[in-house]
Amino acid sequence: MQTFLYEDIVPLFPELTVVAAAIVLLMVGVFRGDRSTRSLVRVAILALAGALAILVQEPERSVIVLRGMFVADPFALFAKVLILVGSGFALVMSVAYIEREAMDRFEYPILILFATLGMMMMVSANNLISLYVGLELQSLALYVVAALRRDSLRSTEAGLKYFVLGALSSGLLLYGCSLIYGFTGTTSFDALTDIFTKRGAQPSLGLLIGLIFLIAGLAFKVSAVPFHMWTPDVYEGAPTPVTAFFAVAPKVAAMALFLRAIIAPFAEMTGQWQQVIVLISVASMLLGAFAAIHQTNIKRLMAYSSIGHMGYALIGLAAGTPEGVRGVLVYLAIYVAMNVGTFACILCMRQKGGMVESIADLAGLSRNHPVRAAFFALFLFSLAGIPPLAGFFAKFYIFVAAVNAGLYALAIIGVLASVVGAYYYLRIVKIMYFDAPAEPFVQPIGGEMTVVLGVTGAFTLFYVFYPAPLVAAAQTAALALLP
Repeated sequence: MQTFLYEDIVPLFPELTVVAAAIVLLMVGVFRGDRSTRSLVRVAILALAGALAILVQEPERSVIVLRGMFVADPFALFAKVLILVGSGFALVMSVAYIEREAMDRFEYPILILFATLGMMMMVSANNLISLYVGLELQSLALYVVAALRRDSLRSTEAGLKYFVLGALSSGLLLYGCSLIYGFTGTTSFDALTDIFTKRGAQPSLGLLIGLIFLIAGLAFKVSAVPFHMWTPDVYEGAPTPVTAFFAVAPKVAAMALFLRAIIAPFAEMTGQWQQVIVLISVASMLLGAFAAIHQTNIKRLMAYSSIGHMGYALIGLAAGTPEGVRGVLVYLAIYVAMNVGTFACILCMRQKGGMVESIADLAGLSRNHPVRAAFFALFLFSLAGIPPLAGFFAKFYIFVAAVNAGLYALAIIGVLASVVGAYYYLRIVKIMYFDAPAEPFVQPIGGEMTVVLGVTGAFTLFYVFYPAPLVAAAQTAALALLP
C-alpha cells in the first residue's frame, strides 16, 4: 500500500488552501445565513490571494504526485495564476453589486471557490480520470452559480440551459476518454506520450474517434463553434459579476486543459487532430465576428466576443508547437485583463431602472462620465486588436506562431475576422462619443471598481513598454508542456 509523504502534499498547498477556505465558509454560511454574504465574499478574496501567494513561491520544476494523477509544473503554475487572478477580480467586482442588487446568497463565494478548485485541478491533471473529476467539480459549481438569482426567470433559464448542455458535453468527453482507454489500455498522459512518441505506435481508428469526442467535450467548455450555443443565453441571463467570472477564469482553465490533454499526449498525432482544431478555430472566429454585429445587449455581445477570442486562441493550439503554446498563454493573460476591465466598466453602468445592458443606453456616456467612457473605449480598442494596446500583441503572437507552423490560410482568416470584429467594438465607441446622451447614469462606482479599472487599464495600455516578463514566463510554461 502506497503512503503519501510530505513531499507529495506540498505541491497541493494552493488547492488545499482554497478547499479549506470553502469548507470553513460553508459552515459559517450555514449557521449565519445570507446576512453573512458580504463578509464571506471578502474572506474568499483573501483565501484566493493566500493561495496565489503560496503558488508563486513554488519552485519552477515538474513534480508528479497522487500516483501520477496530479502534476505541478511551470505550465500549471502559469495557468493557475491566471485562474486565481480572474476569480479574485470577479469576487472583487461582486462586492458592490451584491449591495446594490440585493443578491445576498451566502453560497455565491463558496461556489466560486469550489469552481476555482476544480479549475486548478484541471490544469494540473495528468490523467484522463483526474481531468474529468476536476472538470466536473468546476462545472457543477458553475451550473448553480449561473442560476443564483432564483427570483429571476432569465437567471434560472440560463442555469438550466447550461446544465442540460453541459451534461451533454460531459457525456461526449467521458465517452471519448473511455474510447482512448479502450484502444490504448491507459488513461495516463505520460503513458500515452510513451506509447506514441517512444514506441512509435500507430493510432487506430477507434483512438482517433475517441480523440474527436474528447475535443468536442473540451470545445464546449471554451465555447468553440459548434458547441457554443449555451454561451449567449448564459452570459445574458446570469448576474453580471457571474458573467464576468464565466468570461475569464473558466475559459483560461478550459483552454489550458485543452493544451495539456491534446498537445502533450498526442504530439505525434498532430496531423490527425490539427484538422479538427483548425475547423473549429475558423468557425469560432467567423461566428464571433459576424454574429455580434447585430447584437443590442452588451452581455450577449461579449458572449460572441468570447467565442471569437477562443477561436483566435485555438490558432496557437492548431500550430502544435512550443511557440504556439506560448502564444496561447500570452493571449489568455491579456484576455483576462481586457475582459475583467470591460466587465468592470459594464458593472459601473447603472441608471435609475437598474443595471444597463442595452448598447443604445450608452449613448453620450463620454459627456456625462468621460473617465469611465475612456476606460471602456480603451478595453474595446484592445479587444479589437488595435495597436499599441495589449490586445494587438495577443493576436500578433498567435498569428506569428501560425505562420511559422505553415498555417498561412488560418492566419489570414484570423486577420480578416479581426477586421470584421473590430466593427462592433468601434460601434460602441461611436455610440458613447458621438450619439446624443441617453438617460443619465447613476454614480455607483466604488473604491474596489476604481482599483480593478486602474490595474487592468494600466496593464492594457502599458504592456507595449515591458512585455518581456509575461513572454518569458509563457515561454517557460510552454517548454514544460512541450519540450
